[in-house]
Amino acid sequence: MAIKVTHIKPEFVDQRGGIARIVDQNTFPIRAVLRIFSVAGTTRANHVHKKDYHYIYIESGKCEYSEKDSNNRSVKAETVILESGDVVLSRPGKIHGIKFLEDTVFYAFTTERRDQDKYEKDTERIKII
Repeated sequence: MAIKVTHIKPEFVDQRGGIARIVDQNTFPIRAVLRIFSVAGTTRANHVHKKDYHYIYIESGKCEYSEKDSNNRSVKAETVILESGDVVLSRPGKIHGIKFLEDTVFYAFTTERRDQDKYEKDTERIKII
């Protein structure tokens, strides 16, 4: 299944500025919003979640987002480039990793709370990048 990347653009613009809809869905509740800064050349994630869905929205910077199905670990990961304004949904059961090509600020909108103990119980670390 191909990674679906959506590029977010302002829907409403006037003399005051603009409004861009990053996430607007009613499939599942959003329980946490994280603002994350990552330095160029570093990686994050390299894991899979049992229950958590999370949207990743790139505010600034550039990164490679990779994922593959945890039920078929021998298959090569799919990779896309994400830049400012891009959003992607990471689903449970998808091993995912992010390599930062530039200093990057991104937001993660998660369906599970980020209490560290609960997060660790929902997460299996698997290096894919």
